[in-house]
Amino acid sequence: MKNIFLSIMTLLIVVACQNNKERYTQNAPEIETYKKALKDYEMANWEALASHYADTAKVYLNATKKNPQSVAEMIEQDKSDFELFSNVTLVPEESEFEKVLTDKGHTWVNFWGLWQGRLKATNELFEIPVHLTARFENGKIVEEHGYWNNSSIAMALMKLPETAASETTEQAKE
Repeated sequence: MKNIFLSIMTLLIVVACQNNKERYTQNAPEIETYKKALKDYEMANWEALASHYADTAKVYLNATKKNPQSVAEMIEQDKSDFELFSNVTLVPEESEFEKVLTDKGHTWVNFWGLWQGRLKATNELFEIPVHLTARFENGKIVEEHGYWNNSSIAMALMKLPETAASETTEQAKE
């Protein structure tokens, strides 16, 4: 009887250990892929950036589930942003990554960081805290969400016509 009990306990321990997948880590292939994707964004390497995403990926950057972007639409928006900004970077010292395996078996990579960019029109430096999270399947991003507050940039852009008009007026007075 004692041997049967020990055999059953040993079997349960072995089975439990085999099903214990790592639920959280800061070192994973998906994290390395996401780091590459973010570096491609910083370098404006749009083709390489797209290669990290599945063809059917849905992107929600400051958007609800009702308003997804395709990867191509996201890249077009990024290109427009890069026309306004120079020296775009995600500050390495301010960057944190983690991989999480959810109860549903989905693999997500979370990123917290600090985005920096200089508005070309004024040379003003903007620093925006950002959170991104990407779901991976078969080594590719299939869903991405991003959250940040860009109101300071919006206010600066709204002031641009006033600044340009003021400069024109000042030049006319000279």
